[in-house]
Amino acid sequence: MDSLQQLKKDFDEVSDFLIALGDEKRQSIIITLLQADNCKGLRVIDLTDATQLSRPAVSHHLKILKQVGLIDMRSEGTKNYYFLSHSTTEIDKLKKLLNHVTTIIEKTVKTK
Repeated sequence: MDSLQQLKKDFDEVSDFLIALGDEKRQSIIITLLQADNCKGLRVIDLTDATQLSRPAVSHHLKILKQVGLIDMRSEGTKNYYFLSHSTTEIDKLKKLLNHVTTIIEKTVKTK
C-alpha cells in the first residue's frame, strides 16, 4: 500500500480518539483521573468538584471518553466509578500514526 494511503488509513483509525483528546474539558477529566489517589476510580460528583463542570457536562464527556476506550467504569450498587482504561489499543494506534508521519517527514527532509 502506498505510504500516503496508509497514512490516511492511520488517520481514519484514530480520528475519534483525537477528537476526544482535543477537548480541554475532557483533558481536565483525564488529568483529574491521573491525579486521583483512589485506585477504585472517581464518581461524577468527584469530577464535577475537581473540574468545575456541571454533572450533565461531566457525564457527557465521560461518555465520549468511554466510547474511545480511554476510560472505563465499574458499578457498586447505584454508584458508578470511572477510571482510566488499562487498554492502550487506541494510544498504540496514535503512536503508530505519529511514527508514520515522522518517517515521512524524515524521508522528505533527506531527499531535499
